[in-house]
Amino acid sequence: MGICFLLLIVGFCGAQYNPNTLSGRTSIVHLFEWRWADIALECERYLAPNGFGGVQISPPNENVIITDPWQPWWERYQPVSYKLCTRSGNETEFRDMVTRCNNVGVHIYVDAVINHMCGANAGAGNHATCGSYFNAKTEDFPAVPYSGWDFNDGKCKSRSGDIENYHDISQVRDCRLVSLLDLALEKDYVRSKVAEYMNYLIDIGVAGFRIDAAKHMWPGDLKAILDKLKDLNTRWFSAGAKPFIYQEVIDLGGEPIKGSDYFGNGRVTEFKYGAKLGTVIRKWNGEKMAYLK
Repeated sequence: MGICFLLLIVGFCGAQYNPNTLSGRTSIVHLFEWRWADIALECERYLAPNGFGGVQISPPNENVIITDPWQPWWERYQPVSYKLCTRSGNETEFRDMVTRCNNVGVHIYVDAVINHMCGANAGAGNHATCGSYFNAKTEDFPAVPYSGWDFNDGKCKSRSGDIENYHDISQVRDCRLVSLLDLALEKDYVRSKVAEYMNYLIDIGVAGFRIDAAKHMWPGDLKAILDKLKDLNTRWFSAGAKPFIYQEVIDLGGEPIKGSDYFGNGRVTEFKYGAKLGTVIRKWNGEKMAYLK
């Protein structure tokens, strides 16, 4: 799907608002849950010959392994560390994918899960995709490392510790999203560990990041992390090029947090577009495809 359809066009043309695609290539395809080796082949065999600009990949960092239900897609959004090994492949395979896709002019955009770690009920042990030990109950993630000092438990004002009221901005940004351990991104140590991970990916050659759950981070905290990022790798990008940033902010109206709150940090995914398109396809409220422009 074209970038113009995925993202709010907010009038910026520089820095992290630029997708860094080659001239004439304006579409990024989301190869959700694909293996790195398969993405590399797809870049060479289909995407590059057909003019695609890039690929959004699933989160590449270590996540908890969930067995009930059996390894659902959402386990990829429960980090244990920032090591590069998942069911999509290991770091060697990841590097090979980035290199091969870049070499044919198709860039890689990483789904960055930086708001939180795994769920509070994930237990303790090494049931993670790289085998790293963690203890969710004590908030101990030695492979990063993070400890209980690095989470927002003391700031959250809800009774359960989870988000209970989406009309309370502080709850949305300081409490746990469906029990996921909420990182204290106001702390420079936490910001630095997140930026270290993202910069490692930039050095490998990625072109940018989709920021997962951006709505659940304070815009100022997110900006502080983005300000720590390096320029893109000059093997494939021009000197001074910045990573493309697009943020997941679910804004369908009716809540105090707006997508526009995040315009200063990069582009923002437009959820109203998908919702509107859905009503047309379903022919709700008398809508017709012919009405679309």
